[in-house]
Amino acid sequence: MSVISQVVLQADDELRYPTAGELKTLSEFFQTGEQRVRIASTLSENEKRIVEKASKQLWQKRPDFISPGGNAYGQKQRGLCLRDYGWYMRLITYGVLSGDKDPIEKIGLIGVREMYNSLGVPMPGMVEAIRCLKEASLDLLSEEDAAATAPYFDFLIQGMS
Repeated sequence: MSVISQVVLQADDELRYPTAGELKTLSEFFQTGEQRVRIASTLSENEKRIVEKASKQLWQKRPDFISPGGNAYGQKQRGLCLRDYGWYMRLITYGVLSGDKDPIEKIGLIGVREMYNSLGVPMPGMVEAIRCLKEASLDLLSEEDAAATAPYFDFLIQGMS
């Protein structure tokens, strides 16, 4: 839920106007809007490049994933992995745009462990993949934008660990 929705719903639940502190929070949210849109644009415009760079890095670190018997062995399995990496990139942009980790949790973390376990996908491998996506993404951003983006990747990594 966005910070705007949170403030409005909380004030409404308590039958009051937003407090000065809540309005300050909204003001800060609006001030970072241009940065959040810039980050989301950069990540979405470079998704294929990020996924490619991150997957190459992952396969170099963990060649067993793409070796016979590995979870990413073969074109079909590797393609499914890359599809998931793109999906996680979208989740990161949702979080960045909303200025909230809630979309990452609600859309991407609830049930993820059970899903991957049922498919026989090792969670440590997914965590390592997200770390590679983080590194490839942050390399494209300014220091300030990278600092604003890193916590969303960290939240996803923590939730998968």
